[in-house]
Amino acid sequence: MTIREKLKNKNRIIVKIGSSSLTHESTGEINYYRLEKLIRELTDLKNMGKEVILVSSGAIAVGINTLNLSTRPELLEEKQAAAAVGQANLMMIYQKIFSEYNQKVAQILITKDLIDQPTRRTNAQNTLNTLLKMGAIPIVNENDTVATEEIVYGDNDTLSAIVGKLVGADLLILLSDIDGLYNEDPRKNKNAKLISEVSEITDYIEHMAGGAGSSCGTGGMATKISAAKIATSNSMDMIISNANIDNVIEKIIYGEEIGTLFVSKY
Repeated sequence: MTIREKLKNKNRIIVKIGSSSLTHESTGEINYYRLEKLIRELTDLKNMGKEVILVSSGAIAVGINTLNLSTRPELLEEKQAAAAVGQANLMMIYQKIFSEYNQKVAQILITKDLIDQPTRRTNAQNTLNTLLKMGAIPIVNENDTVATEEIVYGDNDTLSAIVGKLVGADLLILLSDIDGLYNEDPRKNKNAKLISEVSEITDYIEHMAGGAGSSCGTGGMATKISAAKIATSNSMDMIISNANIDNVIEKIIYGEEIGTLFVSKY
């Protein structure tokens, strides 16, 4: 059995979806077609007996649209305000669509520094584990109204790996608007090759990481490599794949060779 084929045996799975994959690039409006497909796949994954946690970006993007802002805010406090409005709307949308599949969901807002706070870390672990035991799918996002690091530096990639570490997940799937890790920037070199598997994150691999790819999301390949380092050091395989692929989660779970697989060290 290949490493890819073994993915179907993973039991506790974190799926992270990026802002650019939740919205239409041209308008900033919610991409309901893609969102409903994601929710259907996550529910089906849960119905297979897997435990599932969704780490969802998109609060700022949804807030910008809800507030009818013509451009993405530049001031940090404006981004936080947009996140506060957008998070409420985003959860309402998730709850509505998940309920159509009779799936319970819960909102969890956390900050990455909880990993260094023993009491908060334990509380978060207990809450997440209890929700999973109760059959809910926790929907996690950075608490952007009180924390600023994710707004400035990343698009929940690292947060998703930290959540995986907290709950002892064995697979992390990062869904974005890119196909995976390339040996060169595919936007600059059409002959760039997709790397199917990474067994060790070397300096060479890290140097391949570029900047943010879209105007909607903020997470470039560098934050995904950071997430991979956390994941693979904590018994998690990790896959970067394109959210645009039909039935992408099912294809990953059943071992199709899509995206880039980062293999756990343990």
